[in-house]
Amino acid sequence: MLWIKALHIVFVASWFAGLFYLPRIFVNLAMESDPAATQRLLLMARKLYRFMTILAVPALAFGLILWLHYGIGRYSGWLHAKLLVVVLLLGFHHACGRLLRKFETGRNTHSHRWYRYFNEFPVFGLLAAVILVVVKPF
Repeated sequence: MLWIKALHIVFVASWFAGLFYLPRIFVNLAMESDPAATQRLLLMARKLYRFMTILAVPALAFGLILWLHYGIGRYSGWLHAKLLVVVLLLGFHHACGRLLRKFETGRNTHSHRWYRYFNEFPVFGLLAAVILVVVKPF
């Protein structure tokens, strides 16, 4: 079980690196006016989105193994709250993909300031998930 838990933590941390960095690329894309720089940022964003999607799959798989096979948090309220946080983070991940497609098609409607606020969501998600897992408030 400790190997599964360790792998879960590694893949979650790696997925979060993408969740933190992709919106920062969006901030730069929203401010950029040079077409060459825009294309370079779009390439970075596409590669990062693809990579973080790949990382999310084993993070979720190892988490499900811990829950369903090993019974971690099976009948605990903290786990249900953490699962809600995970669903919200998956929604954020999906929203990043939609925003990336808007940038690719030149249909972005948000300012760099909006993306700076958007960038804070995964911080709160990580904070909530860690507190729920470590503190187990309920």
